[in-house]
Amino acid sequence: MSLLLTDIGELTTHTDEHGTLNDAAIVIEDGRVAWIGPADRAPAADDREALEGRAVLPGWVDSHTHLASMGDRAEEFVDRMAGRPYQAGGIVRTVEATRAADDHDLSTRTRALREEAFRGGTTTIEAKTGYGLDVETEQRLARVSAEHADIVTYLGAHVVPADADRRDYIDLVTGAMLDAVAPHATFIDVFCETGAFDVEESREILLAGQRAGLGLKVHGNQLGESGGVRLAVELGATSVDHCNHLSPQDIDALAGSTTVATILPACDLSTREPFAPARELVDAGATIAIASNCNPGSSFTTSMAFCVATAVLQQRLTFEEALWAATVGGATALGLDDSAGRITEGGPADLHALDAPSAKHLAYRPGVPLTHKVWKRGASTSPAQ
Repeated sequence: MSLLLTDIGELTTHTDEHGTLNDAAIVIEDGRVAWIGPADRAPAADDREALEGRAVLPGWVDSHTHLASMGDRAEEFVDRMAGRPYQAGGIVRTVEATRAADDHDLSTRTRALREEAFRGGTTTIEAKTGYGLDVETEQRLARVSAEHADIVTYLGAHVVPADADRRDYIDLVTGAMLDAVAPHATFIDVFCETGAFDVEESREILLAGQRAGLGLKVHGNQLGESGGVRLAVELGATSVDHCNHLSPQDIDALAGSTTVATILPACDLSTREPFAPARELVDAGATIAIASNCNPGSSFTTSMAFCVATAVLQQRLTFEEALWAATVGGATALGLDDSAGRITEGGPADLHALDAPSAKHLAYRPGVPLTHKVWKRGASTSPAQ
C-alpha cells in the first residue's frame, strides 16, 4: 500500500535536492519515501492524507540516552535547584534501583520512555547501559535496550562501584563484562571525568572495546576540562558528548576532526553546568548533535523539541542549526547512513508532522506540545494514541 501525504505547508528535508518546500507532498510506500515534490504534481497513491498546511520535518535522532534505568531522583534535582552542585556520585542511587528491578519492570519502564519519545517525534534513539556496573545487570541492560532502542552503547565505565577495587573493575569492564555486552552493542562509551575515569584509564577501556569490534564514544568535559574531548579526537571516536568545558584548543581539535560534539541542553539546565559552547563550535566548523541525555538523575526528559528550543534560546544557535543538529547531527553521531535524519527519496519514512505551519514554531512557541503525528518506517501514531 502507498500513502500520499499532501497539503504540507512546509516540508524540511535536509537534502540538497529539495531543501525546504512549501505546498509539498510525500508518497510513502513499503516504509520508505517513494516521492517528494509539489502537491499539485503528486502521483496517485492507494491512500491519501491531507495535512492541512502543517509542517513536516524528519523525525528526531536522539543519539544519547540512558533509557534502561530505574528509580527516581527528584529530591536530588530539588537539592541542585537549591544550590547543591551536581556530582557524578548520584549515579550509584540509580544503579541500586536498577539492579533491584526484575526484567519485566525494567522492560516496562524502558518501553514507556521509548514510546514517550516517539510520541514527541523521536524516530531513532540510542540507549546506553551503565546503571548495572556488574556483568549480570549490564548484560540485562544491553538486552533490554536492544529490544526498545535502535542503537545500544556499552557504558560499563560509568563510574567505579563504591565496593570495587579500581584496577579490578577496569579489568572487568574490559574483560568479562565487555564479552557479555558486546553482542548487543554497537558502541563502547566511557565517562572520562573527575570522579569517574581518567584519560589513560579511558583510553585503555575504549581500545578494548575497539578490539571487540565496537565503535567509540566518550562522555567528556562535562564537569571540567577532563581531557575527554582530546582523547575522543585522538582515537577517532564517533562522538564526544556533554562538552560543557572546552578550551579554544579543544574547539579547534573538534573542528579539525570527524568526531561529533554532542550537546545536551536539558542536562545543562538540570545540573546548572555552563551550557556547552554550541555557537563557538559551529563557528569553528565542528559538527554538532543535540540529544536529550534522558536519565533519572541529570536530565529526565525525552523531549527533543525542548532541547532544540533550549539550544536556540540559550546557546545562540539559529533554529536551522539546531534542527539540523537534532536530526542529521544525531544520525552522524550514531554513524548512520546519509538517509538518516533526512527526508529523501528511497530513505526511511521517519517523519514528524506539527500542529504548526512551520518547524520554527518549535522554538518560537517553547514548551507547547506541537507534535501532530509521527511515522517510523511508514507506521504512524499521534500523541493521543
